[in-house]
Amino acid sequence: MITVHHLNNSRSQRILWMLEEIGADYEVKHYQRDKDTQLAPQELFDVHPLGKSPVITDDAQKKHITVAESGAIIEYLAYAYGKDMVPRRNTEAYRQYIYWLHFSEGSLMPQMLLKLIFEKIKTAPMPFFVKPIAKGIANKVLGGYVLPNVKHNMDFVNNHLSQNEWFAGKKFTGADIQMSFPLEASMAKTNMDDYPHIKTYVDKIHALDTYKKALEVGGPYEYA
Repeated sequence: MITVHHLNNSRSQRILWMLEEIGADYEVKHYQRDKDTQLAPQELFDVHPLGKSPVITDDAQKKHITVAESGAIIEYLAYAYGKDMVPRRNTEAYRQYIYWLHFSEGSLMPQMLLKLIFEKIKTAPMPFFVKPIAKGIANKVLGGYVLPNVKHNMDFVNNHLSQNEWFAGKKFTGADIQMSFPLEASMAKTNMDDYPHIKTYVDKIHALDTYKKALEVGGPYEYA
């Protein structure tokens, strides 16, 4: 049995979707963020030393296997339970699958996280005489580095989806599940008029029965 250690409003929602797609038996152990810090609770550190979500444990074949990191979990589940979620090796589809599987957390999410951090700095409580300085620094970093990079990445994704039905081409794969979180987060915080193909894509995955089922299992999810 696979256990998903699921933190509310987190990347682990896409792991529930992955499990619905491959039809694997699983159970969910729910964790709630601290109301003040929005960080994961101490109980998650008992599952994995970093106390992060998603994490899965799998007791298949009498072995207790723990896997963390969204991309690693999707790869593990795809090869162990749902090989049709991975294109055939040494094909263009496979190269695209690998690229987007890593692009999600390697390129897109870091820029989005920086945007979130510097936007929070601008509104964080601080002495009145410090606030103009902090706001000025935040605006400088946002305008000179973060926002241009976010736009460059989003333009890149939008252009790819204008030419491809799914991220790896014509076939739905684990790369689509991996890319869902940053795109959903973008739609929740960004004017999507400049990214019509991303919006169409996200609307398409939200209409899938497997996605809807995963939402029912996972509970409230702000980015959806």
